[in-house]
Amino acid sequence: MPPTDQQAAGHPFLKGMYEDAYYPRRLVDQGREILLRLCERIEAERPSELAALYVLTQAATDEFNELAVEFLAAGSQMETVAREVIAEDFWFVATAYGFADADMEELIATRDW
Repeated sequence: MPPTDQQAAGHPFLKGMYEDAYYPRRLVDQGREILLRLCERIEAERPSELAALYVLTQAATDEFNELAVEFLAAGSQMETVAREVIAEDFWFVATAYGFADADMEELIATRDW
């Protein structure tokens, strides 16, 4: 089920990665799906505090950690540009759902990329 939040539903997740042929589209698609599932989980669980949000974002970050292995196998990697694009989209999600005071580093604290 896609997110019901209009901002999230219409957001061009991972746009910078889609615009760069270095990143395999099928893997970028999987990353986009991780972010959409994160939105869906936030809508379903409705975290009321930052600690609860961080649990959800860090679980999604763990999924990106697994995806990073697939990027390497495909001759690509989550380097500086990808890290920034992904982190910005985590920040977008946090702010779209009312957590403008979220700490960017805490949102993705479990990252390996």
